[in-house]
Amino acid sequence: MARLAVFNPAVRTLDESVVRAKMAERLGFKSVWTTQLPDARDASLVLAAYANATERVTLGTGVLPIYTRHPTATAQMAATLDELSGGRFILGIGVSHKVTVEGMWGMRLDSPVEAMRDYLTIVRTSLREGSSSFEGRHFTARWSYSAPRRPDLPIMISALNPRMLELAGEMADGVVLYMCPPAYIRDHILPAVAAGREKRGKALDGFEIVAAVPVCLTSDRAAGQDVFRQTVARYARLPYYRKMMDASGLKSELEAGDVGEATLDELAGIGDEEQVRAAVRRFQEAGVTLAGVGPFGGHKGAKGFEATLEAVASV
Repeated sequence: MARLAVFNPAVRTLDESVVRAKMAERLGFKSVWTTQLPDARDASLVLAAYANATERVTLGTGVLPIYTRHPTATAQMAATLDELSGGRFILGIGVSHKVTVEGMWGMRLDSPVEAMRDYLTIVRTSLREGSSSFEGRHFTARWSYSAPRRPDLPIMISALNPRMLELAGEMADGVVLYMCPPAYIRDHILPAVAAGREKRGKALDGFEIVAAVPVCLTSDRAAGQDVFRQTVARYARLPYYRKMMDASGLKSELEAGDVGEATLDELAGIGDEEQVRAAVRRFQEAGVTLAGVGPFGGHKGAKGFEATLEAVASV
């Protein structure tokens, strides 16, 4: 099968979530990712449960918000989870959004690119060298870590816009994307990442472009599109996503409140087996190195998580 991943969404019980991770491994998917939602289980502990229930599949956070964990705590978590899983962990981090950081947590989201640079510096140095002595404007660390660690543990960041994408190319091992049309990945994300890589004298080869691709195997394509249309509208209200969507040519549709079928087909795979598989191929052709399918339902025609994974597995 092609090199594919699964984004395992929050479900009602932890047991069901673990069953889905085991299913992804059985079907041959390379990795399973979980996102830290503000109202959901702790993503790192969920991945620990996955690690205990699986043997081969790689486990990633896509992504953890940086403002709720000091970078030293993140380094401890990452090294421990990597040790627990036998070297199968990928750390994905992001700045989240102002509505969450300031409205929910009462913190300040200020100069996100510079904050991420500080954070990456501490986490990367801590894992690579076992200690960090760094004083930044946003984060400071003077500490050491004495337990086992993997110096080259992959660190990826969520990035949508040019400055954060360039930082990813400069300092991270990959980017984790969501809600990005394939054309935006090809025309905006890859060049910005390449510019960051060039600062370090590196080529784009070896840099991971992870994209979450919403997919739904369904007998009622129109109903599935209606469900996903609501998701697009919700993310369009978040400034970082909206800026990217406007730059992707979606501004007029979003302003009119009428996201068309062609746009939905660019962002997701909804319908029969071939329509689901075609969406994954579009992202791969745009330069995505690891397509992470995120099955969704929410309507009567949806065929379910396992059936959707089985349809994708043959890409």
